[in-house]
Formats: sequence, structure tokens, C-alpha cells
Amino acid sequence: MARIVSGAVPSPNIWNTPQIYELENLAVGPVGAADSAMRAVRPWDGATVVEIGCGSGFHLSALAASAGRVVGVEPHGGLAAQAAARCASLANVSVRTGTAQALPLPDASADVAIARWAYFFGPGCEPGLRELGRVLRRGGAAFVVDVDASRGAFGRWFRRSLPSYSPEAVELFWSRQGWRREELDLRMTFRSRADMEAVLRIEFTPEVAGEALREAEGLEIDYPNVLRWREF
Repeated sequence: MARIVSGAVPSPNIWNTPQIYELENLAVGPVGAADSAMRAVRPWDGATVVEIGCGSGFHLSALAASAGRVVGVEPHGGLAAQAAARCASLANVSVRTGTAQALPLPDASADVAIARWAYFFGPGCEPGLRELGRVLRRGGAAFVVDVDASRGAFGRWFRRSLPSYSPEAVELFWSRQGWRREELDLRMTFRSRADMEAVLRIEFTPEVAGEALREAEGLEIDYPNVLRWREF
């Protein structure tokens, strides 16, 4: 059984079905759109980048293409091992087990921190925000990429599957924390309806996944996201 770092917030999808989550990552496009939006705010050429909640390491190699050093942090030991194996040939990438609220990094040791669909969902993530202030150098930036549950069919499906989630409360939280935002109009394009069904069934309740499959024709669905950031 994979070791999980104490204090970790369980992920309902990638922890249980990493192979299907891989299909989801592969489907999200346009490829590089989120990275381009982040780089427009704070480029990371030659910089030290930490990806919080890196999962099986899907995004690490793209970050490593221009960063000087990339550190992936993942609380699930099995996924961290997959990420390390995936990036074994990349000399500037390392993977560590740890949580967002207790990052295994020294003070002022990173220039850019990125959390993509991991941990920073709004109220309750204050310990992780304090850690960002500790590990980032002056002039650095932190980015959070997350689903925009206020927009589109995907947002509606998300809210129905997680009725305790309040987009209004989340927006108010981030505004009070002094973070800025930009809408990202992403999409998911699948190779088959079977892949689409598998992904929707790990994202939503069975009832909502069935509804989504009836609504979504073809192999593509809109995937509204929001990019949040703060400079340090």
C-alpha cells in the first residue's frame, strides 16, 4: 500500500484511478495554454519551479524544458514514485513527498510555485498559502489553476456533484487574500467516447456523469478554468 504523507488532503480522482486521470490530462487543451498564461505573468526561464501536488508528474517535463530546476511535491507515495520514474532522465527535476502545508523545501528557495487542480480550492487552504510565503523568494510568484465552477456546463456539473462548493465563497476568499485572476477557456478532447465516459465518471457523481454524457455530443467538452496568482 502506498505511503501517504500525514496531513494530506485526499484526491478523489487521481489517487484512486491514476490511469484514468492520465487520460484527463492528455485531453486538456490547448496544450500549453495554462503555462503560457502563467509565463506572461512571471517567466521561469532558468528559475527554480515547485509544482505542488504534481501527481504522477505529467507536467514536470514541460516545466523542466525552460526552468533551471523543477521540484515536484506530492503527498501520495505511489504517485510520487511514478513521477520520479517518469522524470528519471531529466537532471534538473526532483520529486519529493510532502504536503502543500508543509513543503519539503528551505526558506526562500523557489522562484515560482504552481498548483494545478490540487489543494488550493479556497477557504481552508490558509496553511498552504503561508508556506508559499515561506518558500518563495522576493520577486517570485505563485499560481493556482482550478476549475471555474461558475461557468458553463462543466461548472454546472461540478456544482451538482459537490453541492457544498460555493463559487461565490471561493471568489471572495481569493479576493480577500489579494490574489488576481484570469479566465482560461480550456477544453477536453478525447480519443473515444469510452475515454470521455471514464473521465466524467471520476469527476462527477454517477447521476451527474450520466447527465453529462447525454448532454455532451462528440468527443469534446468545454473545460472552463481560472488562473489565480500572487507576486511576492
